[in-house]
Amino acid sequence: MDKINEMKKIGWISSLEVLKRTGISRATLNNYIKMNILPKPIVKKPDEVTVRARMLGYFPETVIELIEQINLLKRKGYSMDQVIEKLGKFGQSPFQPEETVTIRAPQPEMPSTDGSTPQSQPVLADTTVSSSRDSLNVTINDIQCPAYLLNNNFEIDWINQPAEDIIFHQKIHTIKEPTKRNIFRLLMHQNFESPQRIQDFFDFHLRFLKARMSKDDLEKFYEGISPSEVEALRNRYERVDPCTRQTVDKRYFKLLNNKGITISNFTYYMVFREGTLFIHAPLDTSAQGIMDLFSCRSKVISDLLRQRMPTLVSFCVLVADLQNSVRICAELPPEEYFELINQIWACVEGSFKQYYGTYGKHIGDGMLYYFLRERDNKYIMNSISCALEIRENVRKLNMDWKIRRGWFNDLYLNIGINEGQEYFGTIPSAPSVEFTALGDSVNIAGRLSEFARYGSIWTTKNLINKLADEEKAGIRYGIRRKDLDREIFIESSFSRIIDLLAELNEKNSKFMDIATLPVTEIISRR
Repeated sequence: MDKINEMKKIGWISSLEVLKRTGISRATLNNYIKMNILPKPIVKKPDEVTVRARMLGYFPETVIELIEQINLLKRKGYSMDQVIEKLGKFGQSPFQPEETVTIRAPQPEMPSTDGSTPQSQPVLADTTVSSSRDSLNVTINDIQCPAYLLNNNFEIDWINQPAEDIIFHQKIHTIKEPTKRNIFRLLMHQNFESPQRIQDFFDFHLRFLKARMSKDDLEKFYEGISPSEVEALRNRYERVDPCTRQTVDKRYFKLLNNKGITISNFTYYMVFREGTLFIHAPLDTSAQGIMDLFSCRSKVISDLLRQRMPTLVSFCVLVADLQNSVRICAELPPEEYFELINQIWACVEGSFKQYYGTYGKHIGDGMLYYFLRERDNKYIMNSISCALEIRENVRKLNMDWKIRRGWFNDLYLNIGINEGQEYFGTIPSAPSVEFTALGDSVNIAGRLSEFARYGSIWTTKNLINKLADEEKAGIRYGIRRKDLDREIFIESSFSRIIDLLAELNEKNSKFMDIATLPVTEIISRR
């Protein structure tokens, strides 16, 4: 039985049908074939009379289900290496085709000065690009052309040396304040050789900004923006179309290098939750390395997050610790204690997400989250609102466990909040990346959570003073004072830690490093 009859018997579909039914790109399909998790296609004249291609690749119809399995694993966060391990190599297709269809993004041939067609050059180091499952190890460190990561505020979070040398003409990684790494601020402050160069490059990135921000928000785009910069942004804003929301794409673009020579590029970009990665590759560059890189999406994101530049950031840090956790652990069976801890995390996790908290490393049963200063500068109120909401959620969980266990224990999350400006970065911690701040801001918040009792929320005078007047008016805070046998709450007041300690004993001595710190207790919203 020949190949064509066998194809009809099994049920084969064209590559066009595969792309249509699965929604993947041609480059992705080609990568899956390279990685041997999809079979090589049979190449023959197309059956469809409407198809103009002389030859077309055909696959067993079972590849649709296989691609759906791949997409499901990727949505669950598996890297392509892990997908390959789970699914295994497809092996050889039922027939060994005489030739296969190469499916990849079209590359225009740009004639060289002598009229010949240039050979494609690798965009990544040769040792990293491989079709072998065992040796596929493409990383962002191997990119040989200009590349950089913009966060959602359009600040450069990662950049390689070619981008610094060819595009920006300065060492971006030495700029510590993130607002000063805003790409539009850099472009407007930079002395370019050609006005057209800055306009084209400016407008290219402005298309991404227009897709995320309205014209009215430009006046508060970054801290210290001048009226002339706002006007320049608005003028160019009107002239560009917003970028379509595609996760991975490329655009033809002309770039002027530091020698004043125009280079025609394909600018590849990949959009994910933390930002957008841009790679400017000359037209005579092979796109296969970039496609290999983009196919390992989760690995790219992990590498970028690990290598984000340490940044001087204003932020709030919230530390919450479970009161009497050692005693509760001793009283509960192990499975119930772990169930309790998991339920506490589950009931507060939504609040952290709602108020844009970023998880940080914390020792013990407690939790630590950062609230980073953003364009709207609501990070301080976000941390306070989050703390108040968490306290209410834990109170409800406390009642559920009292009914369930019939015990007299109370569940309290004692919370400390502090505001500061520190160098903020990432520390690799397999298998994840953890964010951390270097300095005393986190230590003080941790101390305040130890000082707090019975689910109270304590913060510093410094934090309260940074609130706007209307924000201060929206919360109740103050100090409780003892007067004989009664307690008096003095609103909008502060006290030093040492003045709040009933007596100086061994237990209280651990607070001596913050003894003179003015603090207050946050009670509720007004």
